[in-house]
Amino acid sequence: MKPLREQFAETMLDIGQSDERLTVVVGDISHGIMQPFAKACEGRYFNIGICEPAMVSMCAGLASQGLVPVIHTIAPFLIERSYEQIKLDFGYQKLAGNFISVGGAFDYAQLGCSHHCYTDVSLLCHIENSQVFCPGSAEEFDALFNATYDSGHINYFRLTENPHGVTLQGAVTPGKIVCVQEGSDISLIAVGPQLRHVVEAAGQLRENYGISAEVLYVHTIKPFDAGAVADSVMKTKRAIVVEELSAQDGVFNLVLKAWDCRDKAVIRQLAISQFIHEYGSYEHLCKVSGLDTESVVTLAKEMTAHGKD
Repeated sequence: MKPLREQFAETMLDIGQSDERLTVVVGDISHGIMQPFAKACEGRYFNIGICEPAMVSMCAGLASQGLVPVIHTIAPFLIERSYEQIKLDFGYQKLAGNFISVGGAFDYAQLGCSHHCYTDVSLLCHIENSQVFCPGSAEEFDALFNATYDSGHINYFRLTENPHGVTLQGAVTPGKIVCVQEGSDISLIAVGPQLRHVVEAAGQLRENYGISAEVLYVHTIKPFDAGAVADSVMKTKRAIVVEELSAQDGVFNLVLKAWDCRDKAVIRQLAISQFIHEYGSYEHLCKVSGLDTESVVTLAKEMTAHGKD
């Protein structure tokens, strides 16, 4: 599997050579892999260092002059630390730009909780004219960025260091949920990299317990494909949302709004409910948070134990 950050560098190089407005600003990360872009697109690559709020304001200035800025650094510093600048300099000024993070949730688990980020998606969704993407593979990022980078929106791409490894059938289209497999007993709604755990859980549910799970994959959170969710839950009458986001907000809330009490249904969530203070691997912290295959299987069994009624 190609790392998403490697694809990011390749995509910037491809677009930058054909669109002279594309300008990349980084906060002291990915400097090495961006050198081909820096050499091919001279004068349109800047490493500002760890000055994230200033970096956002600088990019707002670039956008005001007709350039297409790409702002890239680690999620908690790009979004949480710089949120006021994003809100004031991009949101209120009605400017467009592309924010590309790495290290969402706990991808940087080895560096401790200062590098965790659970609220970034919710924060960006609050801003008018924003679009929010959580690609789980290099191919998805390339398709989503190419389709939206010059759309006039504030685009947020939350890149994962742990791609899901699932091959998707058909084109990846912004704002469209992918049905990875059909089922009749329960809808499993996976966001970004959690698709891997959800697909594994669906296989175990089918093989070990005779439970037919429909797997929906969300790579675009805003705009949200409410119709696809409503159609699936109408069929299964139960759903689990699995997301590396704060349990206080995120895709679970969007699913509830999409369902809107249309009929009797049970909808549950697996998400990050509290601060995680410990160090460890990505997989370890997924397990600590209840974002692992076993947790999905256990909850799905519980929800389907007494039949559809």
